Amino acid sequence: MFRPMSLSSLKYLGAMTLLATAVSAQASCPAVAGPEAGSSFPHLFEKAELEATHNCSMKFSENPAIQSLNKRIAGNPALPSLSQRLPSEPLVIAPYQTIGQYGGVLDGISKATESGTSDLLSVRHVNLTRFSDDLTTVVPNVAKSWAWNEDFTQLTMTLRKGHKWSDGDDFTAEDIAFWYNHLLMDKNIIEKPKDRFLSAGKPMKVEALNDTTVRFSLNAPMPALASMFAQDYAQPFQPKHLLEKFHPKLNKNADKLAQSLGFDNGYAVINFYYGQSDWKDVPSPLLKDKAASDRLVKAGFTAIAPTLESHIVVEETLEGRRLVANPYFFQTDTAGNQLPYINEISEVFIGDEDIQTARLISGEIDYKTQAVNLPSAPVLLENRKTGNYQISLRPTVGMATFAFNMTAKDKEKSALFNKHDFRKAMSVAIDRDRINEVAYFKLGKPTQYTAFDGDTTPFVTKQQKQSNISFDAGKAKKLLAQAGLKDSDGNGTLELPSGKELKLTIHYTTQGIPTEVAEIVSANWTDVGVKTTIKEVTSDEYRNAQSANELEVHNWTAGRPLSNIATNTETLLPPYDSFFGLRTGLLWAQYRDSNGAEGVKPPATVEMMEKLASEFVQLQPGSSESNKVGQKIAQRMVDDLFMIGTVKAVAPVYRSNKLANFETPKTNSYEYYRAYPYMPTQWFLKEDGKLASN
Repeated sequence: MFRPMSLSSLKYLGAMTLLATAVSAQASCPAVAGPEAGSSFPHLFEKAELEATHNCSMKFSENPAIQSLNKRIAGNPALPSLSQRLPSEPLVIAPYQTIGQYGGVLDGISKATESGTSDLLSVRHVNLTRFSDDLTTVVPNVAKSWAWNEDFTQLTMTLRKGHKWSDGDDFTAEDIAFWYNHLLMDKNIIEKPKDRFLSAGKPMKVEALNDTTVRFSLNAPMPALASMFAQDYAQPFQPKHLLEKFHPKLNKNADKLAQSLGFDNGYAVINFYYGQSDWKDVPSPLLKDKAASDRLVKAGFTAIAPTLESHIVVEETLEGRRLVANPYFFQTDTAGNQLPYINEISEVFIGDEDIQTARLISGEIDYKTQAVNLPSAPVLLENRKTGNYQISLRPTVGMATFAFNMTAKDKEKSALFNKHDFRKAMSVAIDRDRINEVAYFKLGKPTQYTAFDGDTTPFVTKQQKQSNISFDAGKAKKLLAQAGLKDSDGNGTLELPSGKELKLTIHYTTQGIPTEVAEIVSANWTDVGVKTTIKEVTSDEYRNAQSANELEVHNWTAGRPLSNIATNTETLLPPYDSFFGLRTGLLWAQYRDSNGAEGVKPPATVEMMEKLASEFVQLQPGSSESNKVGQKIAQRMVDDLFMIGTVKAVAPVYRSNKLANFETPKTNSYEYYRAYPYMPTQWFLKEDGKLASN
């Protein structure tokens, strides 16, 4: 029979219940791994969310080696306790398979100091937001949360209270406002900001409302701005506490201070630390001038600029660089272990593709995707067991793409390149099926360049993807004749109207396109009368020559996902990409930038595309209005044929079996930050089933 409890018993039970709840609330949180249904986003928790979900209190632990690692960061002060280094609201990662353990060195390989380095930069890179593994959902990262106003003209972001730079100084909203207002908008530092950091062609208003709140006020709607941060290599925050000391507009004694350290003026110090580009994988101050770095350290500054990234450069030479874990990194795992697990990153610079492949085969490298071209896949697959690694093939967003220099220095060739019949002829002269067979083992798909990734962008039509890609040498010859070319002496090589033989050279680098593609295209064009040779160069040589307007044929991997073009339309307008991509019409760009004072006036189609691009970035991606404008952009791109696509294929992703908590990415795409490694801060290293040691 049920008996009601006495009042004293009820009071006792209530007290015990409260005590049990209090004890439970103080219990350590469970070491959750794998996709967690209780979190707002897969594998991600905010600290309060994890604690509420599991009725627990997080306890934090540090890497046992962190003190010794910190001593290698030149100029960094001695470390305070972990509680003083972590934000009060760290981003909590639920690892893919298991809670990892500390230690080890991640071995990687790049082409040179700022060439082919995206693999390892993307491992340590952070931004305000990031993409979840679906490559569609924007999730928190440096920013804890964000909100838009109704018409997408004002974005307000909330940061993490107590977040620190790698030197222990406070990271606040002022660091974002400083980056925008005093670095990006100062012509002494950045000559011209990229369009993606402007709104309707004019500066945004970026203001720190308080330590943890920053507001971006726009001149026109820009609904994809948060997703732009998720995939952008530039970091929209810089250490104000360091750089403002050398900024002449913020410190009247900046030049005097700089000169006392051996620099010409304050701007010289800022450029020494920050560089003159929003691309941040340039040589560090340690490589630029070690003596100058040593002087800065002696004067109480850090050798290189503080960072929010997971690892920071501590050594750099022309042979490679070494990085150690950031002792103030803002992420932990669900067990409260501060990330990253991996102590160090070792990056060696090797430009030769054969030597790179040999290093991969021997198992000396832990992770690599960039410039691992598909023709090397068979030998890599064959040696997987002896090298103790895995190879996965993932679809690419971009493809090997060619362009003719529309403003080439040779005026006669430039006039020819501007003829649509010529560009159309050179497109149909390419045997894409042969490229697919030889370079991509029939795993690809012949496709025209549409600017957007045709496989993941819903409004790109089949007709657009197949426009002028059918191999037809006879048609190509007729179009070349219509363009004014003829072979008057019958030797098989066409002549320009002046009578001079038309000869082209394809300068290329294997970081941009496979050698096999360059060889086949060269042979195809020669077969229709345009004598073409190839010359392999380094990435730096290619990029410098392209930017100096010295090349006549340009080539690189090109093509972007919808989410990227929604805020960054640089690939739609002259010069059609940055220093690191496929460019053409450099003098068209000069004309636009100077309002007609310099350069060459572009054709009317460029102005039409500019209007479409301006309209596109103001629309919500995925909306019917956005899709209609996007389809018009794709159509104009295939009609103009300023860029000529080849074959959209797959690319290898290489990773050592020692690398744990690794999830193979869905795509290999520079625009998602290269292959977009999924949460590499929770990777850890093991060897023969045992965890790696230092």
